[in-house]
Amino acid sequence: MLSAAAIADPPPFARARSAVAYDGVARQMVQSLKYRDRTDLAPWMAQWMIRAGHELVTAADVVVPVPLHRGRFFRRRFNQSAELARAVASARSLPFEPGAVVRVRRTARQVGLTHNEREANVRGAFQVPEEADILVRGRNILVIDDVYTTGATVKAVTRALKRKGAVSVDILTFARVLPGDFQSFARATI
Repeated sequence: MLSAAAIADPPPFARARSAVAYDGVARQMVQSLKYRDRTDLAPWMAQWMIRAGHELVTAADVVVPVPLHRGRFFRRRFNQSAELARAVASARSLPFEPGAVVRVRRTARQVGLTHNEREANVRGAFQVPEEADILVRGRNILVIDDVYTTGATVKAVTRALKRKGAVSVDILTFARVLPGDFQSFARATI
């Protein structure tokens, strides 16, 4: 089944799944993982993701997190998407490749940006390094992120992976901001 948004503007990835709506306790879990160093939540969240995206996980050759820019990584000390991806990969004995995609330029935080501004913000921000070509070419890639808001970030990551020869790219996130909720979270921390 395809959503109206996917029909109107087909994404570059094959499929996308999220475990929960970004609201209530799920929102608190994401923010605790991301901003309060609650990495202990990642295995729990990953189990929900695996249940929601079972067919994506089963089809994957390799699991790749959405990367942070190195400056943000050093400030935060960890990548929440990598923690989720590591837990998903470990639970299903899949290769975990955090270096398969890198963020080559610093981008503004997406919070408060419109859909078009988000896409412009991440356009060209991701690349597959030459040494990671072998990890991507001819593979079915499962990209992991914490929250799917407009899809701008995962679309940019997908384009980078496809340019380097990925056969297919699927997206699995813990939470999804529902279309009607996007504007209510536009100024809030995601």
